[in-house]
Parts: sequence; structure tokens; C-alpha cells
Amino acid sequence: LSDEIRHHIELETEELIRQGIAPNEARRRALVAFGGIQNFTEAHRDARGVRWIPELFQDIRYAVRGLTRSPAYTISALLLLGLGIGATTAVFSAVDAVLLTKLPYREDDRLVRVYMQNSPTNIWSLSVVDFQAILANQRPFSAAGAMRPRGVGVSVGGHAEQATVVTATRGFYEALEVLPAYGRLFSSEDEQPGSPLTTLVTDGYAVKEFGSAPAAVGKTLTLDGVPHTIIGVLPQGVEGLAGWNVEIWPAVQVRTPERRGPFGWRVIGRLAPGVTLEDAKRELSALSDRIFPTWSAGFQDKTAKLTPFQLRQTILGDAPKTLWMFAAAVGLVLLIAVANVASLTLVRATGRWREVTLRTVLGASRTRLGRMLVTESTVLAIAGAGLGVLIGVGGLGVMRLVGAGTIPRLGEAEIDLRSVLFAVAVALGAGLLVGAYPLAFILRRDPAPALRDGTRTVGGRGTRLLRGGFVVAQFAFALPLLAAAGLLVTSFMRLQRVNPGIDPGPILTATVGLPSARYPDPQAVAAFWGQVIPLLRAIPGVESVGMADAIPPDDNGSGNNNNFNLADRPVPQGTAEPVSPWPTANREYFAALGIPLLEGRLFTPSDTGTAPVVVVSQAWASKYYPQGDAVGKLLISGGCYDCPRTTVVGVVGDVKYQGLDQNADAVYSPIEEGFPQGLILFIRTRGRPADYAEPVKAAFRSVDAEVPVQGVAPLETQVYGSIAAPRHWASLIGGFAVVALLLAGIGTFGMLSYTVSVRRREIGVRMALGADRGEVVGLIVRSGMLLAGAGSAIGLALAVVGTRRISQSLFDVSATDPLTLVGVTALLLGTALLASWLPARRAAATDPMEVIRPD
Repeated sequence: LSDEIRHHIELETEELIRQGIAPNEARRRALVAFGGIQNFTEAHRDARGVRWIPELFQDIRYAVRGLTRSPAYTISALLLLGLGIGATTAVFSAVDAVLLTKLPYREDDRLVRVYMQNSPTNIWSLSVVDFQAILANQRPFSAAGAMRPRGVGVSVGGHAEQATVVTATRGFYEALEVLPAYGRLFSSEDEQPGSPLTTLVTDGYAVKEFGSAPAAVGKTLTLDGVPHTIIGVLPQGVEGLAGWNVEIWPAVQVRTPERRGPFGWRVIGRLAPGVTLEDAKRELSALSDRIFPTWSAGFQDKTAKLTPFQLRQTILGDAPKTLWMFAAAVGLVLLIAVANVASLTLVRATGRWREVTLRTVLGASRTRLGRMLVTESTVLAIAGAGLGVLIGVGGLGVMRLVGAGTIPRLGEAEIDLRSVLFAVAVALGAGLLVGAYPLAFILRRDPAPALRDGTRTVGGRGTRLLRGGFVVAQFAFALPLLAAAGLLVTSFMRLQRVNPGIDPGPILTATVGLPSARYPDPQAVAAFWGQVIPLLRAIPGVESVGMADAIPPDDNGSGNNNNFNLADRPVPQGTAEPVSPWPTANREYFAALGIPLLEGRLFTPSDTGTAPVVVVSQAWASKYYPQGDAVGKLLISGGCYDCPRTTVVGVVGDVKYQGLDQNADAVYSPIEEGFPQGLILFIRTRGRPADYAEPVKAAFRSVDAEVPVQGVAPLETQVYGSIAAPRHWASLIGGFAVVALLLAGIGTFGMLSYTVSVRRREIGVRMALGADRGEVVGLIVRSGMLLAGAGSAIGLALAVVGTRRISQSLFDVSATDPLTLVGVTALLLGTALLASWLPARRAAATDPMEVIRPD
């Protein structure tokens, strides 16, 4: 604009010179005609509405200088906002990755997993019979497939290791619409029993073992001693499917089933076009009724129906509940931080009253002043967002570390552009809340009093009430968070005190999977263990060697559950049979884990080859035979009504197999009746269990170096890890609660400190008129405690309602536990008392003569 004006002045000057006017005079007249470059520029800027552009940069520069001149306020506000925004951004990133982002499949909302269900809370996987029935009556699905994870020994490149693989049918990949990038998918011939064994692998595994994905096609992997040909490599970036992050995906060769069980197959389907989830539910329910009569001899629960659930729901499990709990926690922290910063900003705004008054008198419009103040709060908020993103990166790292293995898809969370934009949006919203009232407070005041008496601050009753309101809000928001943390910590402490039923201290565990090709039958497996067990017992310091196919206290993933019926009291025909954990174990297992024999006897060698026998836990015996006569009773195991009855020969102490927070029902069968391919050893030692790891491995190597031995670790580690999730969640929520407590205390201290500074002259007068130090301290402390009490009362009401949301995450404690609620309320009020006493003590130290003496 200035260049354009200069150009027109030069043209006007040249025109005047052509008219015979001297050059200097011509330029003077041209300038007069335009009124000067600067004046003309300013006038046209106002006319064109572009004046705000340079003024915006002026406001930004002024805001930065103003914040720099108040380092205490700026640093405090930035830390508070950064903490609140950082925690919120970290949780948003987790929520975004786990809950908001779709599964990496086309139309993921049309993918379902099919379960057997006989009540709202009792669901389980399918059998081969169920899967084949679905394939034969596939009306609800355009594609459906089955998969099943299992542990195998993997040998490639001359070394063997234990790994988890997922066997899956061709329809599984077709339902997910994930096809190999190199090679081919399984054919119907690959799935025929007796055909050459084939497998798919992930791109990452192919590159790691063979150098590239194309090079892996046609190569051989040995799984459990049996060669499998790699016929395809999954696309790059696909490192897991349907929630299972494994590298090897062998084909399934399903044999004709002889009975309805066992159950353990995960069936995935893609709904056909036009078919809704409710349509599929009706179709599958009707299918359940049609196949029930055929297989009722071995499965008598007519109430169990094939039921579809959205795949996304089954993968996430309880993760949404956990993440929304975190979101609520950080939301409260953010609100407390914003209230704290708003209180600081209000105090600072009242101190700037004279500055704003002078600007008004000098001609600044209210709009101009408002824009200046809004710019300052926005600059502060954006700076807080930058700090918050940095804090969020660290916070997300902590969440990923803590939630690994318990929250699906959490590993995919990262601070990306969406997270940064979210942080900026939260920061701008926080800045608006922080600066809204100070802006209205300053702009609505009459400047005349400040000019008459020269006051630099102003604060009427409304301002005092608002400052107090901020303190009340901080306590109201802090108490529900403290209550939730207190309940989770109490729950965890009680869970930690639960007796798992074993003595894990001196026990070393090891997981062994025998290759099926080298050990194809129970006789070969028994012969292997017949060589290894004596070697293990001969290790100096080894007291006993137990064997089982389940590991307490949290063995939910093993699938070692079995349905049964009591021969003397069978359930009515067509209803659900009871189910119990059903591990197989040797006699020495009970001695190794310190499980006492309470009644009857343990297994003996004579039990092999005779009618089946079992040993039951005390909890099982008390549940089904409360009169104490369980020994000698007969069971119908696994729905096999034509099989010989199983006899209960002993009752042993309770052991938790489904988690410390679950019941201790258990039925043990003797391992000698049929050694499984995979077993867990429990080696009781006289020294530190970890010191025996290498001798144990050496014993296995001396018998067969190709048998992979994994998970060699103290059993105490397993017990400690079984409560890792509640421990981590209690720690995280407890950390947020501590932050909230500190923020509430800081807010009270800051507000009362300012009150003392404003009322210093009044306090001096009171003391000059005879008030003693105790009365002054009581005045200030009473003021703070009234605010804290009001906030705590509101917060207690919020806590009573809010903590009901976490009731399912609690163990042996009510969501409204009075002791916990009273305890956290007392803690909050104690913090308020300390925060009130510090400024009260300073007020009591006021010298009356100094503050009432005229300046």
C-alpha cells in the first residue's frame, strides 16, 4: 500500500512539473494533496479493514514481552497447562488408537466372531462340529473361517525355540480380506488330512529369517519336528490378524469329529451384504437348534446357542472401560489445572487495572484492549500446548509400558498430527476459559476511580467470590479422583493379600513342548520324561519335580476347563453342565507347590489303565458336596455318558487357576494317563530358584538338544505378574490423584496468599485494635477451610455417583466404601489445612505499625 501511494505521489509531482512548477514545490503540493504517506496509509488501512494484521503482530509481541516480565506467573501457568494438556493428549492418543481408529480391514463393522453362549456372562469358543455346521449353512456370511493358537517348537536355520503360532483355515483370511502379497493362500487340498503341511508367514518374519519376502516362498519351517512349506507371505505391515500378533500361520487340517467337544476354535465371519448382526444371530440360533439333536449324547446343554459378536468388541474386551476411566481421570486433572491457571490469571488481571485504565484514557477502544488480552491468553495456551505435547510423549510411553499385554492395540498409539491438533484445540479451549472472566472483568469496569485514587488493583465482591469459586471447583474435582484412586489401591492391596494356595518362593518353572514328529505318541512322550525327570531330581538342591499342563494363579489362556456332571445329581436334560478348571498333574506336583492333601489319597501308579480317577480342590468339594463326603463320588467327564465314570479319590487344598479374584474350583487328573505334548515343570529347590535355571536346561540338552525349553523363571514372577494390571492401573490413577491433590493445595495457597496481601492493611488494623495472632490465623484458616469444605462436599457427591463406574474393577471393596471415602476426604481437608496455615502464619507476622503508617 505504501509503495502504491508513493507511485501516485511521483505521478502527481511529474504532472505539476510539466505545468511549470519547480520540482521541490511540485513535490510539496503532491504531498499536501495526499495528506502525507503515513496518514493516507493509516486511513486506507482502516477503510479496507486490514489494520488488524499489523496490530495482531503488535499484540503478539506485547503478549510475549508481558509474559516475560511476569516469569513467576508465566512459568506457573505453563507448567499447569502443560501438565493438564500433556496428560489429556497422552490418553487421547491411546483412545484414538484403541477405540476411535477402525480395525485395519475393509468394513470392519461387518466382521464378527461367533461364540457359544448360554447366559449373558457365559460364553466360550466353538468346536469343530460348530464350525463345520456354519460352513454348511453359511447364509449369514459371505466368508467364514476358523483359527486356533497353539504353542509349538519352531526350528529354522539349525536352532529351535518355543513360539506361538495360529493355525487358520482359508476362510479366515477371506473373511478379513487379507491375502498373501507373495505366493498363494491355502487351497482345499492343503486343508485335507494327510496332505503336505503348509504355512503362511508375516513379511517381518520372512525378512528376518530369509532376507526378503519373495525368498521365503518355497522354504521349509519345522514346527514340532514336522516340515511345513511356506506357500505365502502376508503383506508388509500385517504383523497380526484378529488380535493375534504371531509370525507363523499354518494351515488347518480338520479331521472328522467324534463328538461335539472339545471347544477352542475361534470362528471369524464377514456378514453377507444386507445381513445385519441381528439377522445373523437369528440364523445361528436356529442352526444351533438343528444340530443339537445330532450331538446331544455328548453335549446336553440345549440353551447354548451360536451367537455372533462384533470382532472389534471381542478384540478390545475391557479396554474401553479402562481407557474411559483414564480419560475421566485426566479430564479432572485438566479442569483442576485450568481452574488454577484461571485463578492466577484473575489475580494478575486485577493487578493490571491501572495499565488498562491508562490505555483507555489514551484512546484505546474496548475492542482493541479485548483483542490484546485475548492474544496474551492465546499465546500462553499455545505455549502450553507445545509443552503439553512433549509431556504427552512421555506420558504415552508410560501408558504403553504399563498397558502392554492388557490393552489391545495400545502399541499402535503415537503422538501424531491428530494428537497435536487435539492438544492445540484443548489449549485454545483452556485459554478461552482462563481468559474469559478477566477480560470481562477489566472491560466492564469504570476507569474513573483508578485515575482518581491511583489504585493499581481492583477487586469487588464478585471477584472475590469467583476466586473462591475456583478453589471450590478444584477440591470438587480432586475428591472423585482421590476416591477412585483410594478404591483401586484398597482393591489391589486386598487382592495382593489373597492366598493363591501355593508356596511360590522356592519354585522354578519351565515350559517344555515336545515336537510331535519326534514324539508322536504318549509312549514316546512318557519315555522322554522317564529320562529327564531322574536327571532333574539328581541336581543338587532339587527337592521335588512337579508336572502339570496349567500354571497358577492365572491360567485363563490354557483352556484347561472341562464340563462334567455329578452321577448322583445330574443336571436336568438340556441344561448347562457345570464347568471347572481341569489340569492334569503328577503326584509330585502337589508336594512341589506345597498343596496339602486334606482327604483321601493322591494319584498312584496303579491308577494308570484303570477307571479314571481325579483329585478335587476343597472349594470344589464344598461347593458340590457341602456335607464333606466328596471322596468316592462319581463324575461324568466331558459329556461322555458312554465312558467309564470318573471317581474322586482325594481332596487337596485350594489353588487359584482363574485369577486371584476368582474362586478356587479345580479338578486334577493324573498326567500318567496320557502325557500331553506341552508341559510345565515345577521344580522345588533349596536355594534361589534362578540359580537352577542353567542346570535344568543342561538336563534337557543331555537327552534331546532339539527340545525347546522356555519360560525358565521363578514361579514368584508369575504370581507377581498375575496382578500386574490392577497394580498398574492403581498406580496411574493414584499418580493423577496426587497431581490433583497438589494442584488443589497450590490453588488454595495461592488464593489465600493473595488475599493476605490485599487485606494486609485490614489485618494490621485488626491487630492494632487488639486482635492477637491466633485470631488472625483462625480468620485466614477458617476462610480456606470453608472453601475446601464446600468443594469436598460437592466432590463427595460426585464421587458417590462416579465411583460406581469402576465397581467391576474392584475386588472385595464397595464402590462407596465409607472408610475409603472418609479417608480421602480427610486427606484433602488436611492438604487444605496446610495450604491455609502457611499464608495465615505470614499474616499473623504482620507488623501493625508498618502497614497502617501512611506512605
